[in-house]
Amino acid sequence: MADILKIVLVLLLILVLLRKKLPLGAVMLIASAGLAALYLMSPQRLVEAAGRAALSDVSIKLLLALSLIRIFELVLREKEVMAAMMSAVKGFFSNRKAVIISMPLLIGMLPSLGGAYFSAPMVKEATTGLKMPPEEKAFINYWYRHPWEFILPLYPGILLAAAVSGVPLAHLITANLAYAVVLFATGFLYSMRGVAERSPHAERPKVGWRDSINFLPVAAVLVSVALLHVELHYALLVIIPILFIVLRYRVREIPRLIRYGFTLEVISLIAGIMFFKETMEASGAVKNLSAFFISHGIPVIPIVCLLPFVTGLLTGHTVGFVGSTFPLVMNVAGNGLPIISLAFAAGFLGVLVSPVHLCLVLTREYFRADMAGVYRMVVPASAIIFAVAVAEYLVMR
Repeated sequence: MADILKIVLVLLLILVLLRKKLPLGAVMLIASAGLAALYLMSPQRLVEAAGRAALSDVSIKLLLALSLIRIFELVLREKEVMAAMMSAVKGFFSNRKAVIISMPLLIGMLPSLGGAYFSAPMVKEATTGLKMPPEEKAFINYWYRHPWEFILPLYPGILLAAAVSGVPLAHLITANLAYAVVLFATGFLYSMRGVAERSPHAERPKVGWRDSINFLPVAAVLVSVALLHVELHYALLVIIPILFIVLRYRVREIPRLIRYGFTLEVISLIAGIMFFKETMEASGAVKNLSAFFISHGIPVIPIVCLLPFVTGLLTGHTVGFVGSTFPLVMNVAGNGLPIISLAFAAGFLGVLVSPVHLCLVLTREYFRADMAGVYRMVVPASAIIFAVAVAEYLVMR
């Protein structure tokens, strides 16, 4: 019980500080200090956790990916490539809602760190002229990035879940398909209700096949990552210099773009999140919480749902809840498809509502949205998905 109270206190601290509009990097560093104090961590262990956070491959890749994404986005915006892309999408689709969600869906196919930074400017462009609050724009960008993680084998979470459990990947994808469909549908239920189904004819520009050229930069990233399995930061390191040449940037302009990408804001953001995750692991919070549920004889189904959900909530990462809780789930409830699919749904819903989920953080920061306002859409939509997951479990069982 003590571990639950400690974690609740830390999460409440995070939420309060975010409501105060503090930079996330600072919030996570404060939360890490609070967690260390609650668990009486020694200075040596904190230093070790900080070292792991700073030197880990994930931290370095995240820094490169986020910084290069900022440069990529700035180039497309400055040279009006992004505006041309949205103009083409408006011409290709007559449905305004399809235009708005197209970019998050497309970019969401990339299992990339910080990919929300790709689609957020496009959602902003697509919603120009609409009386839509920033919280709704943030929800759209965030929500429509994530149906793929339930079913797309490019994402490591579902691959790991299948490998750990022994459930055939194709079977798990089939079982999870309902969750992806419901996630897609609930987005329309909680957003864009005031958006006309069809754009006025005058707003639809005439487009031809030549307009598709504007999509080549994004398509190159998608092909590199999804088909060629190149890591995002490597792909951007190749594509961005090509854009500099094709779009005729002068050499003296390059340092300005680099400074825009590699900012103190990005560095502190990564440092805060990674240090918090390392502190969570070093303190034993997740491990103790899992042991608590099992030792107190809580029924199987609550364990199957709570363990992945809470771990996903704490880490904000799919691989985190799969790797840390699925062995425990299988020890308690077995490794049948109904159990594994339900556990995956519960864990990923924890990730979706996690205040440390990077996509949520970046989206909120970009749109300057109030977190409580975003949660008023994310939480009930997640609850609907969970209800569908429980119903599917009962049917499959």
